[in-house]
Amino acid sequence: MDRWIDAFLHHLRLERGRAENTIRAYGHDLVKFAAFAAEHDASIDPDAEGELAALRPEVISAFMVELGREGLSARSAARHLTAIRVFCRFLVNEGHLPTNPTSLMVGPQAGEHLPDVLDADEVVRLLEAPDVTTARGRRDRAMLFVMYSAGLRVSELVNLRTADLNRRRGVLRALGKGNKRRLIPLSERAIDEVEAYLPHRAQHPASAHSSILFLSPRGKALSRQAFFNAVKRYAVGAGITKNVSPHKLRHSFATHLLEGGADLRSVQAMLGHADIATTEVYTHVAKEHLREVYDRAHPRA
Repeated sequence: MDRWIDAFLHHLRLERGRAENTIRAYGHDLVKFAAFAAEHDASIDPDAEGELAALRPEVISAFMVELGREGLSARSAARHLTAIRVFCRFLVNEGHLPTNPTSLMVGPQAGEHLPDVLDADEVVRLLEAPDVTTARGRRDRAMLFVMYSAGLRVSELVNLRTADLNRRRGVLRALGKGNKRRLIPLSERAIDEVEAYLPHRAQHPASAHSSILFLSPRGKALSRQAFFNAVKRYAVGAGITKNVSPHKLRHSFATHLLEGGADLRSVQAMLGHADIATTEVYTHVAKEHLREVYDRAHPRA
């Protein structure tokens, strides 16, 4: 099934403009399914039709059962089924499958998962954690402020270009999923932190020929993992006991906006969500905050 998977991933990359992380995840899940299908149904002929004969409801259902036996979470198993579903839809559209075998299949129910967020005090402690007497500390503090101020994904943050930031207008331009660009307001404090970092950036040997805003010691964009590790380290140094990650800052950005009275559509636009249903999860977190305020403040609560 490898050549069909390759064709599908090529389609996602060139025709659909999907993010590389999404393509990589789909590829991983489909290769895993193809290996299971080959072992599960060894009688499949090696011709094209035989390869696709593995895409039958009973084989896919058996694969989902196997994922459960492996201890995969409902959320991860549902992601595998989504990859197979989109793959089959592609094959139907290309005329290689008569119908989509997943059309009547229901994925595992993961249940509602509310994102864990930092409170305002924890955010302040995290943002102030880097040592600004060093160039690295200046860079990291600017990155943290920009991420929290704009609610960026970590991939959007590390790939920011100097031209993406309009300091005079107080906005930045982020390149999100599907290569879609969006403009996001930036706080004055975040702009000030970037201004404080830029002289240090100018001293980097790579600054003259690199357009990346936040340079690594090697003069390239910082890797997502490197920034993830930095955030973890700063959280520990700030005495924050929660499991902190860059994405938790994005969750905190959205939740704090809604708690402050922002409307859902505006938050959706700033986060770059294609579907407002994705943004709605933060309203539940904000409601939890209202409940806590009520219980704490109302004399008859």
